[in-house]
Amino acid sequence: MQLFFDQLMNGIGTGAVYASVALALVIIYRTTGLLNFAQGEMALFSTFVTWWLTDHGWSIWPALLGSIVFSFFAGAAIERVIIRPVEKSKNQLNLVIVTLGLFLAINAICQLLFIKPGQDQVRMPLMFPKGDFELFGLEIQKAILGRAAVLAIECALLFLLLQKTKIGLALRAVASNPESSRLVGINPGNMLMLGWGIAAMLGAIAGTMAASRGTGGFDTSLMQQVLVYAFAAAALGGFDSPLGAVVGGLIVGIARSLTIQYVDFLQGIELVVPLGLIFIVLLVRPNGLFGRNIVERV
Repeated sequence: MQLFFDQLMNGIGTGAVYASVALALVIIYRTTGLLNFAQGEMALFSTFVTWWLTDHGWSIWPALLGSIVFSFFAGAAIERVIIRPVEKSKNQLNLVIVTLGLFLAINAICQLLFIKPGQDQVRMPLMFPKGDFELFGLEIQKAILGRAAVLAIECALLFLLLQKTKIGLALRAVASNPESSRLVGINPGNMLMLGWGIAAMLGAIAGTMAASRGTGGFDTSLMQQVLVYAFAAAALGGFDSPLGAVVGGLIVGIARSLTIQYVDFLQGIELVVPLGLIFIVLLVRPNGLFGRNIVERV
């Protein structure tokens, strides 16, 4: 029982990272209709910023807050300077190519700026204390509870922003109908820039959680596998549903953890099982578990 519970909790811990990146993907997709293949590397750069601040004497939480602020402005700048000029072409393929170029460029910049010659990895300080917390006779790692709490706080703040503020209403209006939003005085460009900034902030949190799991150092490949699982989570939950991103991230994380533990005789099977679950779900619900069916009048 303890073994199964441990793997379930491990899945929730890793699923919190996948869900955070999936949330970032969903926010950008809802506002622009774009699949941002550079989201993982944007999170990687923010993670290195967090590490750089800790390497210069900051403790982990102030460093993370500094990275979040930096990431917001960096994400907004990327949308304004790089993405928006390409959006004017109305060619989605051009946007995909640009995000793939960003993926390669940011990864190379991280290698150039943060990895010293002859150095393979850097080490992030732990975000949460070591040790276990006992609940009903079962032991839970404090780090897993911490990551789950961070995800819950993210969800709560996003809910308050999107549902309880005028800015959130404007974001939802632009995501629904940019032309009509412009007619009522909303600047879609500013809202798109804000969406990219929020997504970059979520990436900074996810990357720092991924790098500070206490399993060793990290390098420029940190977020590549995470991005694959995050795309899987967003597809499973529905690319237009923040709730679906969270649920999908947790499902993918738990499925991966249980597969590693109980189906260990096939190497690499942990990549296949979550994707198989997604395939089955999408056969039944092409828009994902929480995706909306869009009806257009012809």
